[in-house]
Amino acid sequence: MTRAHVTRPSIALPEHEITTDEICADIQRAHPDLPRLGVMLRYARRTQVATRRFTRPLSHRAISGDAPIAERNQVAFTDAAELAVRAAKQTLAQTGLTASNVDCVVTSHTSSWTVPGLDVHLIEELGLRPDVRRIPMSTLGCVGGAQALAKAADHVTAHPGSTVLVVVAEMLSTVYNHADANQQSVIYKTLFGDSAGACLVTDTPPGPGLQIDSTWEYLLPRSRERYSGRLDASGLHFDSEKSATEALNDVMPALQTHLGEQRLREVEFAVIHPGGPRVLEDAERGLGIDQEPKLEDKAKLTRHSWSTLREDGNLGGVAVLSVLSRTHDDPPADGARGLLLGVGPGFSATACTATWTA
Repeated sequence: MTRAHVTRPSIALPEHEITTDEICADIQRAHPDLPRLGVMLRYARRTQVATRRFTRPLSHRAISGDAPIAERNQVAFTDAAELAVRAAKQTLAQTGLTASNVDCVVTSHTSSWTVPGLDVHLIEELGLRPDVRRIPMSTLGCVGGAQALAKAADHVTAHPGSTVLVVVAEMLSTVYNHADANQQSVIYKTLFGDSAGACLVTDTPPGPGLQIDSTWEYLLPRSRERYSGRLDASGLHFDSEKSATEALNDVMPALQTHLGEQRLREVEFAVIHPGGPRVLEDAERGLGIDQEPKLEDKAKLTRHSWSTLREDGNLGGVAVLSVLSRTHDDPPADGARGLLLGVGPGFSATACTATWTA
């Protein structure tokens, strides 16, 4: 049976590192008279994000200023495309392949709008073949990285011998907008960061890394408003309902059924989307991992997800690629069984059961 193998993802981060203290100070500057501001900022700091990176300075008018939607959209796509090209070039260089070796490109990008999209931009900038297959995805948000890997695995299974380039880019600083001043928006201002990630998926092991054994996709019924995007004249906004906090718990019974008791007991490493502390804690509890009260951080199966959250924030669809890249620095044993899980607006979830090959 054909198996999909994933190279180590290349992660492109922008230059402007922004601390949570700087963001909280900027929110206070913009909303000095906002009721319960102190309480809101305390909740925001509970995201446990220490730093994140933006493509532009925090003071830029397309981030904390009053730039209109057209300008914000142009900045977001221009910056996303630049980081996406950088990540893709790094991946090709690290694997020793050239653009002519790529048979299919899978992209996920949600945080700006343009036609043609990121896939066409990459084909031109990287010099991919004109007959390359394209699987562009543009509304997945945080689940985009996991979904892109699942689609790449499907393509490799359907077309043995093919090489698939996966590229995900999100400029989540574009939803940093002071037109929004509720509790949820304050939290998202401290949670999100910008980035792009890329990797190759083939049916032959390129070296140590992830082998995808199976994929699973699930859309929670009647959940489309739990997390959602909204456009108006001032830009792109990200909204959520109170029920959003229970979304992963509501998905877990279906995931547990899919995995089965034996596979749940076999989880030896985990690549979980670091959507926030609640997402990781609920994933740990639902998967029955990392629940020992005195478990050291360095021993947690989800330690790479937690370190990504602390150091880079929630990177949207790029986040699982970042966690997977960190897993290469501290890899599980050869043959270890694991799980990759992404979640996002919809409320949707995509999982890949996996084996680590050394």
